[in-house]
Amino acid sequence: MWRSIASNALTLFIVVLIALAALVAWGRNEFFAAGPLVEPICLEVERGASLSAVSRNLEARGAISDARIFRIGAEYADRADALKFGSYMVPAKASMSEVLEAITASGKSTCGRDLNFRIGVTKSDVLLSELDLASNSLTEVARFDAGAEPLPPEYLEVADDPALVFRITVAEGVTSWQIVDALKKADFLQGSLETVPPEGSLAPGGYEVDRGTERGALIAEMTTKQAAILAEAWARRAEGLPYDTPEEALIMASIVEKETGIAEERGRVTSVFINRLQQNMRLQTDPTVIYGITKGEGALGRGLRQSELRRETPYNTYVIDGLPPTPISNPGAEAIKAAVNPDQTNYLFFVADGTGGHAFAETLDEHNENVAKWRAIEAAQGAAEEGGVQGE
Repeated sequence: MWRSIASNALTLFIVVLIALAALVAWGRNEFFAAGPLVEPICLEVERGASLSAVSRNLEARGAISDARIFRIGAEYADRADALKFGSYMVPAKASMSEVLEAITASGKSTCGRDLNFRIGVTKSDVLLSELDLASNSLTEVARFDAGAEPLPPEYLEVADDPALVFRITVAEGVTSWQIVDALKKADFLQGSLETVPPEGSLAPGGYEVDRGTERGALIAEMTTKQAAILAEAWARRAEGLPYDTPEEALIMASIVEKETGIAEERGRVTSVFINRLQQNMRLQTDPTVIYGITKGEGALGRGLRQSELRRETPYNTYVIDGLPPTPISNPGAEAIKAAVNPDQTNYLFFVADGTGGHAFAETLDEHNENVAKWRAIEAAQGAAEEGGVQGE
């Protein structure tokens, strides 16, 4: 009798195990299988939202088949407490696993409205966009100058929307003064900036911020990022560079950044300046002269005068030997890499070629030929503009 009871109990236990295994397999398949969503949706995760509330919202909107399986999967993946505030796009047919990844991984919003505060070399502006779910692309809603008064109604309508994503985008080659001046105009930031950080110490690029972020904290983040970029590049520098410190490399990178906006030219432009330094030639680069005049406080807005090219300042590389005393802008990572790993060339000169790039030369005769070609292009462009004005 006892043997029969034991046998039946064992059989029941095995049946239960099999049923549990089948249930686990089904749940796993549900978690990783394509989801039921027919069209993409925007999912807003509010600050302090619980996994339970988010999972119920997803189920109610048809993004997942079972809120319980979603929560169990999140617990198993150790992400139940990793929800990130923001607005996220959930694509059609997204699995529970993919949805969980979207709302717990990077914390970067991918849906809803996006405000991009762009700090440029000549101006700073604000671009307000909204994600078009059908095309999965941002469409422009409004564009206006930084610090504009009055603010456009399109912005005022959404300024307090908790789902609005705020981004700061800093262009390569912007000066520290320009960054500070622009950040003071960002109405969604707070805190004062009493001093301008050292030139070259701020990393260009994109920064996602919250409304109320401290301006000082953002500057600190930019500084930390630039220091890390410079340290890594310096550790991988080529041998035989004509400068001995990472600070000097940063100066070179800032000059290269101002001389060319074409990525593939950075290494060649750097090689010209390095070859000049190695041959005890002056750098003779206009951007340094301009920085000596403006101190980085905005663009010069005109051509250089001959008197300014002859005037002795610490930044006039037509007059001084070697590098100027500080960077003249905040260079990007690629310019810094070029400064410590330049192309190997014999070039000593370069001049604009009319295409947005430059013509490089090894000898003065070659350079003079390139300059003559550029002067002809300038003259033709001037004549065309003059003819256009007369014909209007």
